[in-house]
Amino acid sequence: MPSKKGMIVLMGSGELTATMVEVHKELLGRLAAAPRAVFLDTPAGFQLNVDQISEKAQDYFQSHVQQTLEIASFKSNETVSPFDAEQAYQTLRAADYILIGPGSPTYAVRQWMPSAIPKILTDRIEDGGCLVAASAAALTVGRFTLPVYEIYKVGQELHWVDGMDLLKHFGFNLVVVPHWNNAEGGTHDTRFCFMGKPRFEQLVAALPPDVSILGLDEHTACIFDFESNQASIKGIGRVILQRSGQQMVFRSADRFSLDVLMGTDDGGHWQQVSEALPETQATATDDGDAFWDHIHQLENDFHHGIKTHEAQKTTNALLELDRTIWQAQQDLENAESVIQARDTLRELIAILGTRLAAAPRSETDCLAPIVEQLLRVREVFRQRKQFEEADAIRDSLQRANIVIEDDKEGSRWRLSS
Repeated sequence: MPSKKGMIVLMGSGELTATMVEVHKELLGRLAAAPRAVFLDTPAGFQLNVDQISEKAQDYFQSHVQQTLEIASFKSNETVSPFDAEQAYQTLRAADYILIGPGSPTYAVRQWMPSAIPKILTDRIEDGGCLVAASAAALTVGRFTLPVYEIYKVGQELHWVDGMDLLKHFGFNLVVVPHWNNAEGGTHDTRFCFMGKPRFEQLVAALPPDVSILGLDEHTACIFDFESNQASIKGIGRVILQRSGQQMVFRSADRFSLDVLMGTDDGGHWQQVSEALPETQATATDDGDAFWDHIHQLENDFHHGIKTHEAQKTTNALLELDRTIWQAQQDLENAESVIQARDTLRELIAILGTRLAAAPRSETDCLAPIVEQLLRVREVFRQRKQFEEADAIRDSLQRANIVIEDDKEGSRWRLSS
């Protein structure tokens, strides 16, 4: 077994949302002073908006995590130039904290496997670095990768493809499945990373019997800390370890030995994966999902009110968000959810303050640029003795309750009382 000092962090989703801000901060705080953080863009390398995704990640880290985030750009193994590839490699080799996120897991694996990237990631972890693989990227690190787009969007037959299997190097025989509790389908089942229960059961049956499944709820992180040989759970959901028809369920703040994930410690509480259990599990997070649905709706209402200058809508959104957080505390909502909701409230208040600071301080300040331009035009007409046109400007301003006063020094204006 290789020497191990660093961390692997698997996130079910939400790597660039409020729910993971404190997780990123805590992980960075475990590293050496002034850690160097890098975002690897490969999973979305085929998308036209790949650079916008990278910029969003940089903005998120700068604004919320207070950490500079560099970009290691390796969009395609086939099209990247030798110079650009080496640039990406060097950026990754110098990184203490590597974040990989959204896109296509199968595309990412195809680009990485012929490259130096898998070995670089392994080396960085062994040297004490932290790899954060979220959403699509989390699917790539295990023995097999679920071709989500190919099955869910294109309609291909159910199958697995070989993963990067970075976890094998550290003693794990796992398949990682993020978005375990996904509910985006509404009227149809999209749990288990959009597969739904019937299809996922067939996929499980197709796996070799020695492979375990690590399921990650959305907005939830599982931290593999090799120095302490401990795993810990952060976020608002659960992590599920499924093996041989049984499963263990871990919740936020739980800690346990990495030996459990390796299969060398079976001392935990196992339960059968029954027919009814997945539905029960999905229901268990309904309250949390409803809480965050409401928070996000209020956040959208606030931004819409700011954009459309609807002061009442903006104010109501902030007041309702404050009430919702207070109620969540009374109802003993997940403590981390309450903390993240407060972060959202503070962020919205800061946005409101920034907009107020940039706005004109009075009605006079607001009108000044256009009125003063009109007075300059009026003065040109007066100098040309085009008094009819000059008076027309004065009369128009007067109808808008703007009084023009002329004297030897020029023209002044004021709002009529």
